[in-house]
Amino acid sequence: MNDTIDFIASATRTITLESEAVSALRQHLNGDFVKACELMLHCKGRVIVTGMGKSGHIGKKIAATLASTGTPSFFVHPGEASHGDMGMITGNDVVLALSNSGETGEVVTILPLLKRMNTPLISITANENSTLSTSAEANLHIGVDKEACPLNLAPTSSTTTQLVLGDALAIALLEARGFGAEDFAFSHPGGSLGRRLLLKVEHIMHTGQDVPLVSESTLLHDALMVVTQKRLGMTAVVNDRGILSGIFTDGDLRRVIDQDIDLKNTPMAAAMTANCTTIKADILAAEAVRIMQERKINALIVVNDQQAPIGALNMHDMLKAGVI
Repeated sequence: MNDTIDFIASATRTITLESEAVSALRQHLNGDFVKACELMLHCKGRVIVTGMGKSGHIGKKIAATLASTGTPSFFVHPGEASHGDMGMITGNDVVLALSNSGETGEVVTILPLLKRMNTPLISITANENSTLSTSAEANLHIGVDKEACPLNLAPTSSTTTQLVLGDALAIALLEARGFGAEDFAFSHPGGSLGRRLLLKVEHIMHTGQDVPLVSESTLLHDALMVVTQKRLGMTAVVNDRGILSGIFTDGDLRRVIDQDIDLKNTPMAAAMTANCTTIKADILAAEAVRIMQERKINALIVVNDQQAPIGALNMHDMLKAGVI
């Protein structure tokens, strides 16, 4: 054990070497990268990613990134492919194979089978003259001749560049497909991003009998009972045609108390806030949150095209739904 090692210096060296390796990737981007993108973009099946050891770990991440950004993909272990899993690959697929040396036995073994099925092959290697590179229709050269490992043995710079190159492919394809935020959300429905981009007001608003609703002629005392029962901190106020006239909130209650207004004899028309902020049911819940934050309000009334209340929600509903 070396007790005198400078850990910061070691980390700095590793980061520097890997950063330089990543920067050098730019000079290796050429027609093969374009061809690889075109093969994957026009693939009628799936992009099958394969690789052994550390390259395999990177391959799994690349497959996951591709799948989540609009390019159907999954990882096949090359060793398992030789023992039955080749059945997962078809002629409609495209194979993306990772091997630093380009001579990994398990990967090279399946190359004749891919050729027999006429399955297009893309390689990511550091050896342009390797068996894998020369067998591929498009070879993506990472150009790494020195690992960050001081022994030049542990895959470090090579795997980092593989990962970056995989991201470059995924993002290029994302842009080519016009893959947007809503598409991304469909791939991540369980996450906070999915909720923000998919969840609409109509999915979480209170409806029917749960909507606090009073008329303009309702006395303040009675309206407060509705606010208390519905537990949204407000009530909508409508005219005799059922059209929204205004809103009465906890804030309005504090105002009328400060002004010593008679709660038992004052109608809502005299105490409500007119021209209140409203939203439609089909907007994103995240947009409703933005409106509430900008207007510094805690609740919103949902109206239809005729401006009649059809729902209501407050900030607590947004928290409960995981939008914020």
